Amino acid sequence: MPDVIQLLPDYVANQIAAGEVIQRPASAVKELMENAVDSGATEIKLFIKDAGKTLIQVIDNGSGMSETDARMCFERHATSKIKEASDLFSIKTLGFRGEALASIAAIAQVELKSKKKNEQTGTLILIEGSQIKDQQVCNCPAGTTFVIKNLFYNVPARRNFLKSNAVETNHIIEEFLRVALVYPDISFSMFNNNADVYTLPASSLRQRIISVFGINYNQRIVPLEQQTGIISISGFVGKPEFAKKTRGEQYLFVNNRFFKHPYLSHAVENAYEELLPSKSYPSYFIYFQIDPKTIDVNIHPTKTEIKFQEEKIIYPLLKSAVKHAIGKHSLTPSLDFEVEQSIINIQPLKKGETVIPPKISINPDYNPFKTENKAPSKNTNFLNKTNKENWEKIYTEKDINKEKINSIVPDNTIIQKTFSADWDNDSKCGDKQAVFQLKCTYILTQIKSGLLVINQQRASERILYEKYLKMFENSKSFCQQLLFPQTVQLSPSDSIILKEIAALLNSFGFDINEFGADTFVVNGVPTDLVNENLHHAIENIISNYKQDLPKDISEKRNRIAFAMAKNTSIKQGKQLQSEEMNSLIDCLFACQTPQSTPNGKTVFTIIETDEFEKKLK
Repeated sequence: MPDVIQLLPDYVANQIAAGEVIQRPASAVKELMENAVDSGATEIKLFIKDAGKTLIQVIDNGSGMSETDARMCFERHATSKIKEASDLFSIKTLGFRGEALASIAAIAQVELKSKKKNEQTGTLILIEGSQIKDQQVCNCPAGTTFVIKNLFYNVPARRNFLKSNAVETNHIIEEFLRVALVYPDISFSMFNNNADVYTLPASSLRQRIISVFGINYNQRIVPLEQQTGIISISGFVGKPEFAKKTRGEQYLFVNNRFFKHPYLSHAVENAYEELLPSKSYPSYFIYFQIDPKTIDVNIHPTKTEIKFQEEKIIYPLLKSAVKHAIGKHSLTPSLDFEVEQSIINIQPLKKGETVIPPKISINPDYNPFKTENKAPSKNTNFLNKTNKENWEKIYTEKDINKEKINSIVPDNTIIQKTFSADWDNDSKCGDKQAVFQLKCTYILTQIKSGLLVINQQRASERILYEKYLKMFENSKSFCQQLLFPQTVQLSPSDSIILKEIAALLNSFGFDINEFGADTFVVNGVPTDLVNENLHHAIENIISNYKQDLPKDISEKRNRIAFAMAKNTSIKQGKQLQSEEMNSLIDCLFACQTPQSTPNGKTVFTIIETDEFEKKLK
């Protein structure tokens, strides 16, 4: 029987490895940026086109590579970071496996230019599908320029599984920020289809966070600091009042490396216990410094998961540090950088100029008890305390008589009669069934088979969802023009999504126009959003929409309709009148699918009479 086991060719092995390491364009961006940081660069630029499918280019001014190193870096498991197995427990760099560049070269057309700072010329290498097409001497600046073209060109199945450009661009932005937020001393720039997305000069950590997420974050975050013999914890956490409905700006770093850890993330969120409403999530930027020997960064191909040796000890330390930061700083006003700049503009006194103290004029003859000192008002009555002849009447005049008090607070007999009458009326309120509200969350009413229990928020979501879809299908959106148009400033990632769905939002009743980089002007809103916080409403719609970004236009329409319904629905905790509850019930059962919300949650249930009888035996 012939032998059947054989060694795979290198290019096939590299393509298999690429399936683990390079899952999407963002994965390639992560590896290239980490290599640029490891090179000692002080300036890193990222260029992408078509969400990285057509082009990914990373330019740095780091140490560069020699001709031999430039060729060797594309070999699998070729690395300068480790030499033996024990080095895995003292890793202080980001990349160390030597798989990334080999994997990228196996599935893309790659161009590398690199030059060391003390050399006159650099090296140019062209690779396609792990095959070196050309290598020559070139003239280039010190550092490294890495260009990836046509990613997954020879793996069409993987390319077909990529999401829309907006989704892939957001993943790239997230990987960019995970590096930029941990190295504030490095200047970073990002360009998408030749448009400037981020320009982040070297700065302090707080200024880097504000540069990324906006000037408002100066008021939203408080410093965090905890030093122990096991671990050093620092960074910033968000104030409870600025928590969001989706997990957004939540970052954990250890030894300057981003990582995900549900157990430690739970410690942070647990520190906000009783400070946040249900299903709200705080922002945090937390940095750990720990002995590399006590962690394992080699348990995941993308190095985003890390195992801590002392995680059960770190948990209470982290929770305590976050609680202390919230309690100490959450009520302290933060300085505004714009205000700081205005202080600098104050001009000093000229030579010989003196400060003139303010003067206060006083009327020594003023007597507040003299009626002639104050012109009589049309509304002046016996309660005027400035008149000494009338002020005593306050205590003698009967402002509220006993009859009024008795009419406001009925006695127990009246309450009992009213309660009995409601039940004697065969549970009827006029022509409608009697309805009751339980804990401002559930609506209860009697039906033939028993008791109908409705979740008011979910019912409202279903009603509004179908309402918005009908408006879209009939092209009858009701837009309320704003008297004063409002400007909305968004983060670059949210801005990309809003540009993609702006036309659909306008068909639902918005009137949104682009106005500069990441800025939009809202001229009109749907009638349901007239009294809402506009900036907050748009942020919520984007957050709900991007939880599962669809490709198909009908799916986008449905997702936006559901996002708007969630934002404008009747929330739990809102007290409703009988007319409002009856109207909600009528509208719910006029829907095509009243039993569930658009995301499949149960809207109502029926407790049958037999169940009551069983419980009351």
